[in-house]
Parts: sequence; structure tokens; C-alpha cells
Amino acid sequence: MGEISIKINIADRVYPLKVSTEEEEIIRRAAKLINDRVKEYQENYAVKDKQDLLSMCVLHYATTSLKNERKVTTEDTEIAEKVYQLDDLLTEFFSK
Repeated sequence: MGEISIKINIADRVYPLKVSTEEEEIIRRAAKLINDRVKEYQENYAVKDKQDLLSMCVLHYATTSLKNERKVTTEDTEIAEKVYQLDDLLTEFFSK
């Protein structure tokens, strides 16, 4: 698929982007998440500066990403251990 030009609004600033048609929906959803988070921080904290609000959003999403990365790594390790255990059981069963 080809690229399309879109305009994304983040924290009251418009950013023109060229994206693939496959990426458009995810980029629009990401911008909405960011704007919703900025609005939440603006309403709940005495912060008015957009730069500060965006920095808080970046910290939130980076932290969430790192936590999810750690969780996936842990789950992958647990699954690998279970596969090895199953392999050992099958090897033992078929070697009898």
C-alpha cells in the first residue's frame, strides 16, 4: 500500500505526517491516547505548560512500555521452562 498525508493534533499543535495506510489508524489512536492523557493531567494537576504535560505523558508511556516488556520477557521465560519440562516428560515417556 502507498503513503498518505495526514494531520495529527497533539496538545493543540498540528503535525503533518506521511504514513502508510496500514499505520494511519494506529497513529490516530496513539494521538488520541496522548491527548486524553494530557487532558487528564491538566485537569488533575496544577500544570498548565504543554511541555510539562507532554513530558509527564512520555514518562507514563515509557514506564508502561518498560513494564510490559519486562512482563513479556518473564512470561516468555516461564513458557520456555514449561516447554522444556514437557519435552523432558515426553522424552522420558517415549524412551520406555
